[in-house]
Amino acid sequence: MLSFYFLCVLLQSAAMLNMFTMLLAGGKGERLQPLTEHRAKPAVPFGGKYRIIDFTLSNCLNSGLRKVAVLIQYKSHSLDRHIRTGWNIMNAELGEYIASIPPQQRISEEWYQGTADAVYQNLFLLDTEQPDYVLILAGDHIYKMNYMEMFHWLLAKGADAVVGAIDIPIEEAHRFGVIHVNEDFRITDFIEKPAHPPSIPNDPTRAFGSMGIYLFRTKVLREQLIADAQEGGSHDFGRNIIPRMIRDRPVYAYKFVDANKKDVKYWRDIGTLDAYWEANMDLVAVDPLFNLYDQQWPIRTYQGQFPPAKFVFSQDYQGGRMGVALDSIVCGGCIISGGRVQNSVLSPNVHVQDHADVRESIIMENVIIGAQSRVRRAIIDKDVIIPPHSEIGYDREADAQRFTVTESGLVVIAKGTKLHAPLDSSD
Repeated sequence: MLSFYFLCVLLQSAAMLNMFTMLLAGGKGERLQPLTEHRAKPAVPFGGKYRIIDFTLSNCLNSGLRKVAVLIQYKSHSLDRHIRTGWNIMNAELGEYIASIPPQQRISEEWYQGTADAVYQNLFLLDTEQPDYVLILAGDHIYKMNYMEMFHWLLAKGADAVVGAIDIPIEEAHRFGVIHVNEDFRITDFIEKPAHPPSIPNDPTRAFGSMGIYLFRTKVLREQLIADAQEGGSHDFGRNIIPRMIRDRPVYAYKFVDANKKDVKYWRDIGTLDAYWEANMDLVAVDPLFNLYDQQWPIRTYQGQFPPAKFVFSQDYQGGRMGVALDSIVCGGCIISGGRVQNSVLSPNVHVQDHADVRESIIMENVIIGAQSRVRRAIIDKDVIIPPHSEIGYDREADAQRFTVTESGLVVIAKGTKLHAPLDSSD
């Protein structure tokens, strides 16, 4: 019995080693403007010191995947640099790598026309690696997942493909690609953003939403991509490939198992500014919904050489100033100098000056919050200097004349914006 067990482990390990991962990271992220004005969506900073893509790449690393091609396209310089500096950790002598792959016009002169077309244009990678299985991931979601459990599900079901699925309230399902399954979890329909979404079997209150995660047998994937390329359409996995396959191929849904170790499953598609802000605010709660501190599932990133964060001026008898941060994430290089930060996320090298007050905000690298300034419910991108005595997030009409303001009143200041001191500020 014991020898049979080890044989199974060896066979599964060999199969896992012959899995190739393609991570789609070329999206524009238009609804995240102006944060994506100078960078691709997966390269947008998140949680202080991370980039959005770090969470998917960390899932790959923690799942034992060692061959990952990151397909880049839109404004990819900062994303490519981040992958080279922060993720050059594999052993090339063992054939391991995490590499960014730009469009190369091997098949046509077009940019990637959709998720399926991006993989189709890089079929040469599959010719080179000769994997038995291909895992397709999106680089713009925040979650923890062991992809090997999805692989075991594919083997158990004898499936040609498996789609990652998260159960969601049925009243929210119209915002997703919805997967309809039978009681064996075989997919019978795949509908993009339906007005009347089908429910999970035996649970009319829930539906399966697609997570944008697809695991294929390589031979089947190749056939489907070639067929899709010869047809019109959007060349998308959710709109074209999966709906075609379910007609005559065994395609199953894999119910998301959260590695986050919380009572509520955590998966966020931070496609809008408000969703991005809310996901960051999830991190600063006393009991955060998303756990960054689990040493058994570490989140990796590139870390610059910054000194420790510093808090100065605990009290001053003349002005009563305090350098303090409460319920906040504060990264290296930050100096809170007589100011107050609360319920906020501060990226590296942020300076909060004398009597400044920052609440419910995301402050990115190299930002200076000037003395006597007040900032509330704002996202301030890199390299911005907020002049002394400024107010951000307190006068919606005034903010809207200078910055991006969402429907909820969230203020977003673009990278490198030059601000003028308020006219009524004192010396």
